[in-house]
Amino acid sequence: MDEQKNGASNKDAQGNIYHHEGGNLPSHGHHDEETLREDVVRAYWRANLRLLAGLLVIWFIVSFGFAILFVDVLNEIPLFGFKLGFWWAQQGAIYVFVALIFVYVVQMKRIERRFGVDDD
Repeated sequence: MDEQKNGASNKDAQGNIYHHEGGNLPSHGHHDEETLREDVVRAYWRANLRLLAGLLVIWFIVSFGFAILFVDVLNEIPLFGFKLGFWWAQQGAIYVFVALIFVYVVQMKRIERRFGVDDD
């Protein structure tokens, strides 16, 4: 009754209660308790950052190492009539970058499932 005196109401135009009052609580998933634990959250972020670091190392090696530092060595190897260093800088690195995106998606789904933060 105090709500009506103050002019505030917890009901919308159809009379539905909102703001989780009156027993209108959201449904919780089976992973809610696990994700609230700090050790699980830290382990999740550790796995996430480890994956990112590994993929960034591969990206660095492919883009800087193969395409710039080792280009002269790779140019001595022919590939379909082209020098491998040239081909790698122009085409090969792009294929690896696209593959890294797919690897990231698959690995993140596994990590999220393992730590209970997936959408399923």
